[in-house]
Amino acid sequence: MRWLPGRRGMLRTGAATAGLLFTGTPVGAQPLKVRLGTATPGGGFPVYGAAFVEGVRRFDPTLEIEAINTRGSTENVPMLETGALDIALVQGEVVHEALQGIGRAPADLRVLTAMYPTAGMFVVRADSPYRTIADLKGKPVAWGAGGSGLVILGRYAMDGLGLDAARDFQPIYLERAGDGPAIVLDGRAAALWGGGSGWPGFVTMANSKEGARFIAPDATEIQRILAKHTFLKPVTQAAGTFKGQTAAIPSVGSWSFVLARPGLDEMAAYRLVKALHAVQQAGKPPPQLVDTTAANTVSVVPGHERLHPGVIRFYREIGLLT
Repeated sequence: MRWLPGRRGMLRTGAATAGLLFTGTPVGAQPLKVRLGTATPGGGFPVYGAAFVEGVRRFDPTLEIEAINTRGSTENVPMLETGALDIALVQGEVVHEALQGIGRAPADLRVLTAMYPTAGMFVVRADSPYRTIADLKGKPVAWGAGGSGLVILGRYAMDGLGLDAARDFQPIYLERAGDGPAIVLDGRAAALWGGGSGWPGFVTMANSKEGARFIAPDATEIQRILAKHTFLKPVTQAAGTFKGQTAAIPSVGSWSFVLARPGLDEMAAYRLVKALHAVQQAGKPPPQLVDTTAANTVSVVPGHERLHPGVIRFYREIGLLT
């Protein structure tokens, strides 16, 4: 079953949820602690995780979330399977491989919520000569932290173009995601691969005195990638997302998800998504959570079998599921 759409434009709230606002600790709620796996410091997942924790705390203070830095998506999945984490942030390509059993046994994990869509692309210094993916062949490229799902997205994207990310470039894998911009700015790397609105590596590059230019697959390259890897979808980075980025940037990518370990208590999942929904209903959610909505989750996860039972229960209460 292939189920990882990546398009924007989903509804952010359902009509049935209008006016439904939750404030304060749920009546009779018991203190509960949940372990959340994020990724290496300096990347997008820890930033998202902080917003996630603060959003839930605001509407359910007795639900304590411990954010834990990990090596990223590829470590989060096995940590969920062993119970070392209760919930974790996982890039779409890693979700696809884990649930489909690609290179491993299929993972018995459940979706808590969709996070956001990621448009994969390169960033280079604004004064560099590089303007296309072909220009970067043979050059040193920082693909990201070794355990990051963004590395896997890059591998799939390049494979769709008949390129090998590890052989057709000089690959650099980082210990910390936050180390990427510095090695591009000082010339040790020609480009940094990444993705996502507000992704720290892109923000740092765009805000630097050198400035940034983004390189994504062109229209023909996008079609080639999507034809070979159909679980990837067209994703566009909106104009003005980063300083100096005046035009929208079409690319490829997928949605990332918050996954739950096998056996996570139904009430824990229910309280988590209820608090996240309250963040949206209160208006003006933090930028990291703008796409983390119940409606988006239902839209990008066909069927109910991959949703956690606690999520299904809440979505039925607000009329998104029957």
